[in-house]
Amino acid sequence: MEHPLIARIMDTGYPVMNHLRNENTVDALGNDVFPEDEILVLEGQFFLVDSLSEESKEVLELLGATYEEAQ
Repeated sequence: MEHPLIARIMDTGYPVMNHLRNENTVDALGNDVFPEDEILVLEGQFFLVDSLSEESKEVLELLGATYEEAQ
């Protein structure tokens, strides 16, 4: 019998880290966002910068999105 935490680490490489996340852990595209990640914010929605193409970043900037650090 294997401990559930060990099984999770073996499957994902990480233990459960919910205590390290903020309330808004998923961006508008379904990407996990952690504190201090760089995000683009537009009209109440936010996007993880690392997951966006250069063209996507440019379009969001043209629409008025601002760069912020996730809390």
